[in-house]
Amino acid sequence: MRRTSLAGLAVLAALAASGSTVAVASAAAAGCRVDYTVASRWDSGFTADVRITNLGDPVSGWRLVFPFTHGETVGSAWNATVTQSGSQVTAVNAGYNSAIATGGQVSFGFQGAGVPAQPSSFSLNGTACTGATTPTSPVPTATPTATPTPTPSTPTSGWAPPSNLVGPLDEVWRHQESTYANLYGFRNYGWDQVMANRGYLNYCVRWDSAATVTAAQRDAVHAALKRQVKKWMDVMAGHNGWPYAEVPVNIVGWAVRDRAQLQWTDSSVDIYVNNIRENAPQCSEPCGRFFNQSGTYPNCPGGVAHHYDQSLWLTAGFQGGAGGDWGQRIGSEYFLGALGQDDIHILLHEIGHTFGLDDFYDWSPDVGGFLMKAGSATRITDFDLWMLRDWWRHLKSRYGY
Repeated sequence: MRRTSLAGLAVLAALAASGSTVAVASAAAAGCRVDYTVASRWDSGFTADVRITNLGDPVSGWRLVFPFTHGETVGSAWNATVTQSGSQVTAVNAGYNSAIATGGQVSFGFQGAGVPAQPSSFSLNGTACTGATTPTSPVPTATPTATPTPTPSTPTSGWAPPSNLVGPLDEVWRHQESTYANLYGFRNYGWDQVMANRGYLNYCVRWDSAATVTAAQRDAVHAALKRQVKKWMDVMAGHNGWPYAEVPVNIVGWAVRDRAQLQWTDSSVDIYVNNIRENAPQCSEPCGRFFNQSGTYPNCPGGVAHHYDQSLWLTAGFQGGAGGDWGQRIGSEYFLGALGQDDIHILLHEIGHTFGLDDFYDWSPDVGGFLMKAGSATRITDFDLWMLRDWWRHLKSRYGY
């Protein structure tokens, strides 16, 4: 299975935000709210997610203006064209997300340099976003019906994607058939791992860093990893014969260069010291499914219960990410800085690769932004979840479903 690198994430994000924009509507929004979240940060920069909620009349084009208050500067962006003049930042819609209905939302993101701070104000098409509405016309006798925020489709009992996604999904699958050298013969997708275990996944953490790790940090790493895997597996619950209501994740080991880096003494996980592979600490190969795809682990200390299906490879200074049947690799600083986030988008993207989902560097179906198109979304979208379900549709017969 191909190893996929996202080292060019910032470049791709800029490309995802390119393209023609539409003129901003002349009518000002009657009210709006902006949620500004620092999604990740490191020594020299950060990424931010910005969500606009339109509380007033529908708009057919938008321009959001806000000040940087701590000397930050804008870099690449996705789902909007973002520019800066002095301390003032201006974000203008992309062509595909220009409309915001009453009660609707739109999101964009960007990478910045400097130390991030919360902007002091936001204005949408010239109207201050205070979280309240300011009437621009007589109050109607009936309250306008709010357009609900788009959410992933409810799981169904069979294959029934939204009609607007049928063509793009078919396009993606045909592209994978033509570019994956052994798409149907490969036997170590995340699907194979879950089914071999009868409904769970085991992980081992490769701590590729000189930093120490406390017991509290260890537990937070475990919780964050479980939360991100669950987001993908919840997509399958109740869908098209998928047999598991949930897929528990167990973290069974840590690999490290020096035992003193791990500042706990309990025996909750196996610890592997100075077993080096690819110039990084490696969990025991006799316990790894990547090395033992028969599903038996005769030379693993502790046996099958101590085996691991995937590795979470946390590397100091690593930019972007990589993912495959062996697991996921992302920056250790990035992951520790994102432990409290609901969506750790680089890790989510790489987990998608473990289940076979493709990258979209050189082409893309016309469906707007989505998680597997690097830099164009920061959470699992409707299109991502249906691509995952499409894999199950094509592979489930190999497991007798």
